Amino acid sequence: MAHTDIGDITGMHDGDGFPVLLLHGGPGLTDYMGQLDAETRGYRRIRYQQRGTKPSTLDGPFTVARHVADAVAVLDALGIDRAIVAGHSWGGHLALQLALARPTRVAALLIIDPPGSDGDGGLPAAAAELEARILPSNRARADELTRYLATHAATEDDVTEVLALRWPGYYADPATAPPFPPAMRLSLRANAETIASLYEELGNGAFATALTTLTVPAAFVLGEKSPVPHRCGESTAATMPDAEVSVIAGAGHLPWHEHPGCVAAALERLRGRIT
Repeated sequence: MAHTDIGDITGMHDGDGFPVLLLHGGPGLTDYMGQLDAETRGYRRIRYQQRGTKPSTLDGPFTVARHVADAVAVLDALGIDRAIVAGHSWGGHLALQLALARPTRVAALLIIDPPGSDGDGGLPAAAAELEARILPSNRARADELTRYLATHAATEDDVTEVLALRWPGYYADPATAPPFPPAMRLSLRANAETIASLYEELGNGAFATALTTLTVPAAFVLGEKSPVPHRCGESTAATMPDAEVSVIAGAGHLPWHEHPGCVAAALERLRGRIT
């Protein structure tokens, strides 16, 4: 448990070796980075539930700066001076922000299928693609829920159901996607307020400009068939002095599912670049 001045952050750590801090996506989503256990064997794995969802504090503020401070608090609680930081989706953006804010704490960056670093980050395009990929068996309920939410305030149950209906679209072949994790929840407030903060970070161009000065070794792992356009990660990596890119053929937003080992391979290449 990492104590902050605005509530406690709860996580777990296991394994031995060079530390890897795993930042889940969402934002406001239940931590799922345990899915990467097979990809991170031989490392000390640290992951935590970001604020807004139990068992971590439910209190905000839900800003990029606050999430960065929470990540630092987790490292501090474990006495870790320097770690590889691996972030998926929104967690990839958070990893980059952490490296900019606290460069001495980040040995290398593993960025998996992130939003872009400027403009709208590709998020509207991803949302539209997820809508288009809704399975026929889910279409009637998805349309019903859309009509309902047009005239009613959304609840956490509502937004979690929306996520569940769109879940198969995160995979390259929605028809064969694994089921929605039953314990997964989406915090409406944490999601909405963090995304608003993310848009502020992207909108003025300062974030993209700052990335040009980020010299830490970085590896981007992008899904060729992800709903998040892989140009987002490619364009971000292109601004950074020491970043490599792997576009995983036939993979979706969680590329380790369709191509096990792709994250482990990128992690090993990164390990060799750390000085």
